[in-house]
Amino acid sequence: MTSAELLVGVYAALVQTLEDLELLRTGPFDAAVCPDASLADLDDEAMVRFIRRARLLRGFPLQEDASAFELLTHLNLLNKGRPSHAAVLLFGFYPQRFLISSEIKCAHFHGTRVAKPIPSYQVYKGRAFELVDQAVDFVLSKIDLAVGTRAESAEVPVTYEIPPEVVREAIVNAVAHRDYTSTGSVQVMLFADRLEVWNPGTLSPSLTLEKLRKPHGSFPANPLMAESLYLAKYIERMGTGTGDMITFCSNAGLREPEFSLTDGFVVTIWRKESALAGAVAENILLPTGEVAGVYVSSKYVIGKTPVKTPVKTSVKTPDRILELLAANPDLTLAEVAKAIDKSLRAVERASAKLVKEGRLCYVGPTKGGHWEVLS
Repeated sequence: MTSAELLVGVYAALVQTLEDLELLRTGPFDAAVCPDASLADLDDEAMVRFIRRARLLRGFPLQEDASAFELLTHLNLLNKGRPSHAAVLLFGFYPQRFLISSEIKCAHFHGTRVAKPIPSYQVYKGRAFELVDQAVDFVLSKIDLAVGTRAESAEVPVTYEIPPEVVREAIVNAVAHRDYTSTGSVQVMLFADRLEVWNPGTLSPSLTLEKLRKPHGSFPANPLMAESLYLAKYIERMGTGTGDMITFCSNAGLREPEFSLTDGFVVTIWRKESALAGAVAENILLPTGEVAGVYVSSKYVIGKTPVKTPVKTSVKTPDRILELLAANPDLTLAEVAKAIDKSLRAVERASAKLVKEGRLCYVGPTKGGHWEVLS
C-alpha cells in the first residue's frame, strides 16, 4: 500500500467516525443511532403485532402489511437509515445486546427491607413492551387478590390489593422516562408494606416533586419511545400518570403514593395494612450497596409477614381454572394462579392440557386477547 492510499484510508475512517459522532449527538438519546445495530437486528413480527395493536387501540393509519422500513420511518425511528436506540428498545430481537442495562430487576421480600435470602428474584430481558408486561405480572402474582361471588353480577369480581392500573403506571413510567445512558436498571421491589419502583433517571427541569401531585405537562425523557408506548396504549402522554396513581390508590383505600429523588427516581406505593399483620418491627439501618443485584440506599424496618394457610378444596385445578376464565376471560394465567392459590407453572400446565383437550382456547394477540371456555 502506497503512502497516498494509506492517507486516503485514514481520511475515510476519520470521516466515518465524525459522521457516527454526529449521529450520536442528534436529538435525545433515544433518537440517536444505536451503534452496531442494523435493520436485521429488528423483529418484523414484533412490528406487525405493534401495528395491529395500534390500529385497534389508537386508529393507527398504517396497514398490517406495511414494511418494517415504512413503520420505522413513520415513527421516526431511523436516523439516516440506521436504527435508533428507540427502535432497538422497542422492536429489537435482543435489546440488551446493545443496551445491557435496559433490563428490569424484580424482587419480592417477605419483610420490609432488602435482606438475603431473597424469596423471589427475576431479571427480565426483552423489548420495552415485554419488560412492562413481565414486571407487572410479577407484582400482580404476589400481592393479595380477593375473588368474590356472583351474588350481584354474572361475573366473578376480582380485586387486587393494589390496583393493577397503579402498578402498570409506575412500571411503564420507569421504562419510558429512565436514563438509558446509565448503567443502572429499573428495579421493582415488593415488600410487606409497599411496592417500590426505581429508575435511573430524574425529573425534567420543568417539573418538581410537588408538581407531580398536581395537573402538569408531559416532558418525556425519551420522546420517541413515549410515542410508540402511547400508540400501543401503555401511556397517555398527558402528564396524568402520577395523578391517576394518586386517585386509584385513594379509591382503593390506600395511602397516597410517594415520589422521591435519591440516586434515581422512586415511586413508593403503599400496601394495605393487613399485609403487615403480625409483623415484628425493629429499626434497621440498611447497608448501602448491591444485594443480589438490588441496590439499597435507604432506611426501613424488618417485618415478618404471616404465612397464609391454603384453604383445601375438593374442586380440581382444571375446573377452577375454567370457572374463573368463564366468568372473567381477560384474566392472565398469573392472576388465575393467584386466585386459586396455585403456582403459575401448575396453572400453565393445566391450561395447556385444557387447550389440547379442546375445552379452552385463547383468542386474539398475546397481549390484548382473551380466553374462551369451550365446555
